[in-house]
Amino acid sequence: MKFVAGLIALAALASAAPGKAPTPLDIKLESAGNAEIKAVITNTGKSSLKIFKSGTILDNSAVEKVTITSGEHTVAFDGIRQRISTENLAEDAFQSIPAGESIEVTFDIAEAHDLSLGGKYDIQSAGAFSFAQYGSTQLVGSVPFETNKIEVDIDGEAASARRVAFHQKRTRIQSDCSGSKLSAIQTAVRNCASVAQLAQQAAASGSAAKITEYFKSSSSSVRSTVSGVFSRVASECGSTSGGSSSLYCSDVLGGCSSGVLAYTLPSGSLMAYCNLYFSALPSLSRTCHAQDQANTVIHESTHLSQVKGTQDYGGYGYNFIQSLSASQNLNHADTYALYANAIYVGC
Repeated sequence: MKFVAGLIALAALASAAPGKAPTPLDIKLESAGNAEIKAVITNTGKSSLKIFKSGTILDNSAVEKVTITSGEHTVAFDGIRQRISTENLAEDAFQSIPAGESIEVTFDIAEAHDLSLGGKYDIQSAGAFSFAQYGSTQLVGSVPFETNKIEVDIDGEAASARRVAFHQKRTRIQSDCSGSKLSAIQTAVRNCASVAQLAQQAAASGSAAKITEYFKSSSSSVRSTVSGVFSRVASECGSTSGGSSSLYCSDVLGGCSSGVLAYTLPSGSLMAYCNLYFSALPSLSRTCHAQDQANTVIHESTHLSQVKGTQDYGGYGYNFIQSLSASQNLNHADTYALYANAIYVGC
């Protein structure tokens, strides 16, 4: 990780859930202009829903909202990946949809996908929304969804201009890791390196039951993959003047929506830490499955393409990782963060 302008400069959609399940959500996509998509979300159930917006198609930031294909080719996503707080969420992090009613949202797919070739593309989305009960902001479950598939005709030149504008935003913002934020992030990066080293050793030769608990296997190939990821995390966190990434303490790409602790732009090797990261998290927790500043850095570091290029699959926390397949766990950022926490704490 590199210091930027004399300051530390460093740092989160749902992919398809494993298996289809009944759902009260009906989501229809339609074209709303060049590289703009409108989603009509209808609650077809008998009860009102209070769904969590961050990291979904309701998020205003450039998170992964759809899958885009052209023939047999899938267009790579190169927007931001977040880590979401699972505790003490604010009411504005949620969207209420009464039973039988619909909401609409329009979003730009050109910012985080290279559509410069133009022409016809197929667009679809699948995943899950986390939800809370009315009167509470505690996440208690999730509802799956799968949209219709639509074909859109893209003006490649116009779409490319929007993508370039998004990726150049960071050049107009100063990093602001100073004072207490600078001290906190320096400590977090050091702790990241130490905890990642412990996790690397445990993954390579530690308890078979523990690595199976998080990655659903203790095979030599799984051990090699997991220990390799933690080795690269430890290396990345082991330097504040070198490494692959740049770390920021300001919201350089507008990704700090309500409940977001931090986010990564893998294509730009950029990590950004939100105000909530500094105000809500302890430096290093001794509680099993807790979020802290150090394991958030681990989470974000695994998103870097140079480390693993992990995804979030629309979910966070210990209960969610148990719902993933073994292959998804190996590519899920929070699985690595939670395993590292378990090794450090002794869960």
